[in-house]
Amino acid sequence: MQKLMGLLRRCVEDYDMISDGDKIAVGVSGGKDSLVLLKLMAELRRYHNKKFEIEAITIDMGLGMDFTGIEKLCEELNVPYTVVKTEIGPIIFDYRKEKNPCSMCAKMRRGALNQALKDRGLNKLALGHHYDDAVETFVMSLIYEGRISCFQPVTNLDRMGVIQIRPMLYITERSADNFAQRFQLPVIENRCPADKHTKREEIKELVYELQGRYPDFKDRIFGAMQRLPLPEWGPQGRYKRPKDQE
Repeated sequence: MQKLMGLLRRCVEDYDMISDGDKIAVGVSGGKDSLVLLKLMAELRRYHNKKFEIEAITIDMGLGMDFTGIEKLCEELNVPYTVVKTEIGPIIFDYRKEKNPCSMCAKMRRGALNQALKDRGLNKLALGHHYDDAVETFVMSLIYEGRISCFQPVTNLDRMGVIQIRPMLYITERSADNFAQRFQLPVIENRCPADKHTKREEIKELVYELQGRYPDFKDRIFGAMQRLPLPEWGPQGRYKRPKDQE
């Protein structure tokens, strides 16, 4: 807990993610990353020098997933929890029968999340993207789109009046996995029909292979994004090398 809290707090401070009085929604899908983020944000709320509130919000895709375990965790953490019912899954897979469903699914989920924030008077949305997600997104943009690009640590959605933050960018997937297992977080099995059959999964395997050949591969890419930097990727401080987590 202490090690990951230190990494999360450093990321929050490097990118000035939290201000006094913020009302932050934690997007909780039921996967390990979002649950790790929820627990860490609840802990950060207790002692951070800037006072903020958090709520957990889940977009129910209509795929028959049971969120009672998350509801119980939120009660233990004293975090308000809202499940937004949708038919996103059936619309994409049954009605439209999308051949490439991920893009449309992401847009619909973001729209539902942003509307939920607006309805509840929340001004920021915390997402569970971690260090490995950032590296994989960079490589995926380069290979499939021919662009040097990645999502931003802080994204201001002016039209919605929402700011997206990604506090786990200094935490590796391996560390998140270990944390979720150690604290027995109620991870829900992903019932999406496209799970494990996406371009991102192909890139994940490629990055894993390259990391095996070149041990500093991911660290160099992540560092390059900060040093170039990509838009909004220049940190105020210096991140802790992921290898120090192992």
